[in-house]
Amino acid sequence: MSKKLYCIANFKPKPGREEAVFKALQALEPNAHREDGCIRYTVTRHIDHPNAQGASYPIVFHEIWASREAFEAHCNRQEIKAFFAAQVEADEGDVDHANVCVYTDEPHDYDAPEL
Repeated sequence: MSKKLYCIANFKPKPGREEAVFKALQALEPNAHREDGCIRYTVTRHIDHPNAQGASYPIVFHEIWASREAFEAHCNRQEIKAFFAAQVEADEGDVDHANVCVYTDEPHDYDAPEL
């Protein structure tokens, strides 16, 4: 049974603050990459492309964690909590809206082998 957890974290900066938000999120990458259980932690920005015309937040984090526990440990790090408090929750923060979702790669009826 896969224990991996996939996270997509979308960020909509306040007008004129996209570069500041992107840089603030990039600054979180080095320490996240050092965490046990971090498989992928990459901040990306939306670009225009004729073969991909969907609507998107301007900035998106793509994360893969080895387990739910690894993801929860990441979310409870002071650096991550401080970013959300200062940039997302505070009125003076640079993020207008954030949407963080987690996913699994297992189907609902997966017959996982017992170990």
